[in-house]
Amino acid sequence: MPDPDKGVTVLSSTRPTRRTRRVVAATAGVATLALALTACGGSGDGGDEASGDEKVTLTVATFNQFGYTDELLAKYTEEHPNVTVKQVTAATSEDARNNLTTKLAAGGEGLADIEAIEVDWLPELMQYPDLFEDLTDPALADRWVDWKVQQATTADGKLIGYGTDIGPEAICYRADLFEKAGLPTDREKVAEALGGDDATWQDYFDLGKKFVAKSDSAWFDGAVPTYQGMVNQLDGAYEDPSTGEPKDLKTNQDIKDLYDQVLAASVDDDLSAGLEQWGEDWVAGFQNNAWATMLCPPWMTASIEQNAGGVEGWDVADVFPGGGGNWGGSFLTVPSSGPNADAAKELAAWLTSPEIQEEAYKNANTFPSQLEAQASETVQSSTNDFFNDAPVGPIFSTRAQAIDGAPFKGKNYFAIHQSVQNALNRVDLNGDDPEKSWQGALDEYASLGL
Repeated sequence: MPDPDKGVTVLSSTRPTRRTRRVVAATAGVATLALALTACGGSGDGGDEASGDEKVTLTVATFNQFGYTDELLAKYTEEHPNVTVKQVTAATSEDARNNLTTKLAAGGEGLADIEAIEVDWLPELMQYPDLFEDLTDPALADRWVDWKVQQATTADGKLIGYGTDIGPEAICYRADLFEKAGLPTDREKVAEALGGDDATWQDYFDLGKKFVAKSDSAWFDGAVPTYQGMVNQLDGAYEDPSTGEPKDLKTNQDIKDLYDQVLAASVDDDLSAGLEQWGEDWVAGFQNNAWATMLCPPWMTASIEQNAGGVEGWDVADVFPGGGGNWGGSFLTVPSSGPNADAAKELAAWLTSPEIQEEAYKNANTFPSQLEAQASETVQSSTNDFFNDAPVGPIFSTRAQAIDGAPFKGKNYFAIHQSVQNALNRVDLNGDDPEKSWQGALDEYASLGL
C-alpha cells in the first residue's frame, strides 16, 4: 500500500488556481534494484522451530498500516508461549523498500525475520528467489484469490510471499460538494452518473467537467493517482508479458495515450487540484474542500478519515472507470538469511490466515486477499460511519470480483513507472509543458540503460 504522510499545512478555503497553488517537488525515482547474489544467496539454515521449547523472538517489518496491533500480535504469544513477536514499522513504504534491498544486497544481515513487501516492488525481488524462503504449503493452497498467489509465484513454482491485503478500487466522493454543484449525491445514483458497470475514464472526466463548472473545488486530487488507476488496468504496461523485456517508452503508445488523456483532464479541463499524494498540501486539502473525488481502494478510506476528520460528506460509490482495478496490496516474505526461518514461516502463515486478516481489516481497512475472509460476516456486514454508513464490505467485495486477474509487471516496472510519474508531476504540480515533460520521461528511461 502506498505511503501516507503525516504533515499538515493550511490551504485557502477556496480552490487555488493553477498559478497560485503551492506544490511539492516530485520525488526522484529510485534506480532498478541490483543485488549482489554471490554475497547473499540462501544463507539461512531453517533456524528454530516455533513449536519447540527454546525462546524465540521474531521481528516483523511492516510499513504504513497493516492492522497488526500489539493486542493482535500478543495472541500469537498466547498460542506459542516460547515466541515473542516484535513489529518494526517503517515511516513509508519507500523507507521499507530501501532498507530491504540494501540489506539483501549486503547479505541479509539486519533484516527482520518477516519482511513485508508492496506489490509494485515484487517484480524486482522475484528475480532473486533464492534470497527468500519457499512458502509453498499444500494445506494453504486455496487460501487466497488465485491472482494474488500468481503474483508471488516464480516460473518454477516457488512461492516467495504470503498475501496480506488487496486494493479493489471504487470512487470516494464528497456528497456535500456534489449537492452544491447540482450532481446526484446518493451513492447508487452517483455510480449511474459515472456510467455504472460500463463506466469509462471519459465518463469520469466528463462528469468532472460538469462539477468544476459549478464549483470552486477540483474534481480529483492529482494526475499521478488518477494515472495509477488507469495504468493498473493495462496488462504489461511497460514490459512484454511474453518475454519480460521492457517496451521502448518512446514507442509505447498505450502509455503515451494515458499520459495525454490524464493531463488533458488535469490541465486543459482543470480537473486536478494539482497536489501530490501524501504531501503536506494534499493532507491539508482534505480540510479545505480542495477536491471532490478520489480513486479509492479500501486502505485509502483510512487515510481519508484520518486527514478529513471533522469534515462531513464523504461517501463511497460502487463503481470504477474501465471496470475493475486493483491498487496496492502487500505480501509477507521470509528472508533466507534469517536465523529463525521455520518459526518465521509459521508466524507468516498465521498472520495471513483468514481469521487474522479479518482482524487486520477491522483495525486498518486492509481488504483481505483470503477468500474465506472476504466472505466472512466481519467483511460482509462492515459499514463505515465516516463515509455516511456506506456498506464498504459489500462494495469492495463487488469491486474485488470485477478484477480480471493481475496485470503483468516485470522487473523494470518500478523504475519505468517512476519516470512517467515524474513527468506527470512536472506538469500537474509545476506547470511544465506536457510534451517537454514527456521528453524528460524518455530521457529518464534512456538513462536506465534497458
